[in-house]
Amino acid sequence: MAHQVRPIEWPTVLLAAAIYGGWLALTAAHATLPLPLLALLGGWFVAWHGSLQHETIHGHPTRWRWVNSLIGGVPLSLWLPYGAYRRTHEAHHRSPHPTHPAHDPESRYVAGGEVVAALARIRATLIGQLLVGPVAAIALFLLNEARRLRRDPAATLREWGPHLIGVALVLGWLHHVALPLGTYALCFVLPGQAASLLRGFAEHRADAPGPSRAATVVSRGPLALLFLNNNLHAAHHAVPAAPWYRLPAIERARTQRTEPRYAGYREIWRRFALRPHDTVRHPALREGAHG
Repeated sequence: MAHQVRPIEWPTVLLAAAIYGGWLALTAAHATLPLPLLALLGGWFVAWHGSLQHETIHGHPTRWRWVNSLIGGVPLSLWLPYGAYRRTHEAHHRSPHPTHPAHDPESRYVAGGEVVAALARIRATLIGQLLVGPVAAIALFLLNEARRLRRDPAATLREWGPHLIGVALVLGWLHHVALPLGTYALCFVLPGQAASLLRGFAEHRADAPGPSRAATVVSRGPLALLFLNNNLHAAHHAVPAAPWYRLPAIERARTQRTEPRYAGYREIWRRFALRPHDTVRHPALREGAHG
């Protein structure tokens, strides 16, 4: 049988052009916009770019990994190296025990430390996650990367070297359009991270049925576009190689839907704005298991 070469996925190519073109236009026009509107649009484009990075990590929009990395690797968020995101997200999908902090690098459960646990309890409510989560997530990631640098400097620098080159290019553009770094952080980076944390807030629960422990948020509005349908997270885990624009059809075709399901992000807000979505200790750890 002849090898079938996957065509280029043009919807994702056009999406990438819209994201980068919109970000360039917005940063260039920043001085003409009031700060609240700049924060709304800046957060949108940084979060949208994070969704695009997720697509490229899963092998889209081409069959060439290096091309996909070039498309997704521009560090608009400044703080997250593409290589680190790819490494941890691929490990998340390979994990035999999703959500367990010893086995899943994307787990939001904590294994120890009262300070970290107290911070996690604040972030267990949606308001806490949106207000505290962006700075906390970035700070904890950088702290972990500093520890990793001491343990494995070569591997860490392989991810941070290309990242810092990309950061220099982004900062060069921001200097060219006279957009202060502080304004960029407050109106682009932090709102973008907050939007990404909104998407991930109810994605997984340790006690959810199914091997992926994934949930589904039934959203067809602007947030579904912002998250590139990754709100249909159980469908994504069922077919992780599927492109974003095929996930709604995959979700409609699913016959076994045992995962937690939410009728949009309004329901998540209504239920968890001030109430914890879950405990911060993984059930296996609370029961004394270590597997």
